[in-house]
Amino acid sequence: MKMRRLHRVPLSKQALAIVRDLQAISHGGPWLFPSVHSISRPMSENTLNAALRRLGYSKGQMTAHGFKGMASTRLNEMGCWNPDAIERQLAHQESSDVRRAYMHAAEYWPERVKMMQAWADYLDELRSDGKVIPLRRENA
Repeated sequence: MKMRRLHRVPLSKQALAIVRDLQAISHGGPWLFPSVHSISRPMSENTLNAALRRLGYSKGQMTAHGFKGMASTRLNEMGCWNPDAIERQLAHQESSDVRRAYMHAAEYWPERVKMMQAWADYLDELRSDGKVIPLRRENA
């Protein structure tokens, strides 16, 4: 997978804890999520989609990219965040050529840092309040 442009992502406390755990089991490899075919390449989106299929989700129910859509919808519904900061966090590019030319360097970093911590806290709250349905394999 060739990266087209740099995309920095602020990590929440929860995400950093997961990264530390993954580093401990990655054996010093260059990727936290390596390809199943070669540790010198990152895991592909297809790997995540295959995992969702094994969990019993059809293509019409969920895709790896669908997680971005869910995050975009919920972050916008929260009404706490600048929509431009949400779009930047999701690595979406401005569709208007003129606006893109003026906004190319806009990072919204301080807001994105707060947003990602709030998002992680929100997900933790869903889990602790029992609002998350456990994943089960189809026909299990």
